Amino acid sequence: MSVIFSKKCEYGLQAILYLASRNEKEYFSAREIARDLKIPKEFISKILQSLVNFGIVGSKKGKNGGFYLAKNPNKIRLIDVVEAIDGLDAFTTCILGFPDCSSDVPCPVHSEWGKLRTMAFDMLSSETIDQFTEKTLRKLNQL
Repeated sequence: MSVIFSKKCEYGLQAILYLASRNEKEYFSAREIARDLKIPKEFISKILQSLVNFGIVGSKKGKNGGFYLAKNPNKIRLIDVVEAIDGLDAFTTCILGFPDCSSDVPCPVHSEWGKLRTMAFDMLSSETIDQFTEKTLRKLNQL
């Protein structure tokens, strides 16, 4: 389980990486994606719809329809997917949940968590989906 992201966000990232690793001319049903990633179909359907609403994923209805990346993978940053599903609160709020946590009134882990939070945000903001295509294909072949 992730410390920073919800299970929904983890699955969303997996789905985006899955779509990026496939032929961009094809559509993939929620059923196919769920089967290949071993994610409950109803759950991935809702996640994909959130990503459609954010403009990261597109969808086509009908017998030959499905989901596809709406943008070039080199234009989709990991942080875009996180923002679409979980929002960016993990990078702006106290990890312990103290509402008044700040540099002036820090919680017990404020400075340590702040360093990690900044590193995570910077990495997610600088990495694009296309940078992980090859590794994703290797991982999918292991499933």
